[in-house]
Formats: sequence, structure tokens, C-alpha cells
Amino acid sequence: MRVLAFGTFDGIHPGHLDFIRQAKLHGHLTIVVARDETVKQVKHKSAVHNEQERLAALKAVPGVDDAVLGNTGDKYKVVLEHKPDVICLGYDQVAFTDKLEQFLKERGIEAKIVRLKPFRPEKFKSSLLTTG
Repeated sequence: MRVLAFGTFDGIHPGHLDFIRQAKLHGHLTIVVARDETVKQVKHKSAVHNEQERLAALKAVPGVDDAVLGNTGDKYKVVLEHKPDVICLGYDQVAFTDKLEQFLKERGIEAKIVRLKPFRPEKFKSSLLTTG
């Protein structure tokens, strides 16, 4: 099974590691790392670590089979390129998810969307751990 998961991953913490562990249970895991300009657009601030640093950090995490940068123009291009069987989303992930099911249906992509469970979000939520 081809699995895609998306996120900023600004400083790998136990919440991220649990997210990766859960996503990996579904198959061959490719993480799509948010581009710097996308982070700024969505979060209204810059990530602490730049996209290349975040990409390199994820590639070193056990369980991550591949990590790629997302697209800046066509937000769903990576989905078309990878044709996943499963798309894993964080429990509170909202960026670019509102039209994802419609996009998949229109393109004939039969990917299952799975919301992953939180891991101690009161302690390990990126917005609590990073500033930029």
C-alpha cells in the first residue's frame, strides 16, 4: 500500500514520531513536507527550520520510506504523482483537506483518507513547541 502523509514537521518531537508510526502501519510511507512559503501562508509565520532542514530530518526518521517537498502551486500535484492507496492526516489537520475527497473522486483516485489519533497534544503539539 502506498501511503502519503503531509505536514510541516518543524522539529521532530514525540507527537510526530507517533504520527509516523501510525501512518507506517498502513504501508510504504512517503511524507510530504510543507514548503516554506506554504507554511508562512497557512500558519502566518515562518517555520523555525527551513524546508530543506525539515526534509533531511524526516528522511532520517525510522519508518519514513521517503520524504519529498510539497508543491507551491498545485497543492494536490503530489497526490497525482504518487497515487496513494491511503492518505494519512493528523487529527487536527485542516490545511488543504476541505476539498481533498472531492479532488480524489474527480481524478478517479481511490485513496482511503485516515485521520490519525493524537499523541498527548497538550504537550506535543508543534504550535506549543516552536516559535518563528
